[in-house]
Amino acid sequence: MKAVMSNRAAIAMYVLPALLLIMVIIYVPLVLTGYYGMMDWKGFAPMKFIGLGNYNKLIHDSMFWKSTYHSVLLGIFSTLSLFIYLAVSMVLASQIKGANLFRKIYLIPMLLSSVAIAQLWSKIYDPANGMLNNLLMAFGVENPPLWLSDPNIVLYSIFVPIVWQYAGFYIIIYYAALKNVSEEVVEAATIDGATAWQVATRVKLPLIAPVFKVTIILALVGSLKYFDLIFVMTGGGPNHASEVMASYMYGEAFSKYNFGYGSAIGFALLVICLLMTWLIRKLTASSEDVQY
Repeated sequence: MKAVMSNRAAIAMYVLPALLLIMVIIYVPLVLTGYYGMMDWKGFAPMKFIGLGNYNKLIHDSMFWKSTYHSVLLGIFSTLSLFIYLAVSMVLASQIKGANLFRKIYLIPMLLSSVAIAQLWSKIYDPANGMLNNLLMAFGVENPPLWLSDPNIVLYSIFVPIVWQYAGFYIIIYYAALKNVSEEVVEAATIDGATAWQVATRVKLPLIAPVFKVTIILALVGSLKYFDLIFVMTGGGPNHASEVMASYMYGEAFSKYNFGYGSAIGFALLVICLLMTWLIRKLTASSEDVQY
């Protein structure tokens, strides 16, 4: 009995510092964000408690819902792009010629910061001297689009560098999962007469389904809180056409110094992310997960 208690005390001593660190870095700021969301606070004057006033304002704020729509739209695009990453991973896992070189190339965006990527793509999209518009004019397009100035296409233009930025991250996850699929299973399916397409869709995909579910959560939740690249490229403009929840929160808190309302937006963003995670887990739960 003493040995068991001693082991538990030793385990607690190892675990307690990590738990305290998580509490201080993650959970305490979350609670404080929700608390500040109930305050009327400009950052300098004393805080004034207004209860759920900021959250009530949030519900009736059309700009908040517009930014939420943009964030959800980016989340849908990011989720659909996972199929592109998966297809590329399957091609690389099949050991085609040049796969080793491509595995090095797709990791390049992961080495760059979001600010550097934003600056790079801003130059590419430049209406006067950008590579993209110069290429279009070389092919006879007289009036190429204003990629970051047209409210109708700016969000789609931003999505392209986002896909490029995270390609290496998701491809390497899928590649590792596919390489972990047993060769014996693949060989057995091939001997039974399965085509390459059938092996990919009916053997490999079901076996890496848990990994795919995790990447859906990562892509969707990551898109909901996306900020830095959009802030550098457009600042949420033009006319809030690329405003997302995180950039709207930043603008309210640090541009307008409305820290109470900004905190309410941040707490609402947290709740939406948790709800989306729960919904995805429910929709993608297998019978074993439900039973467990």
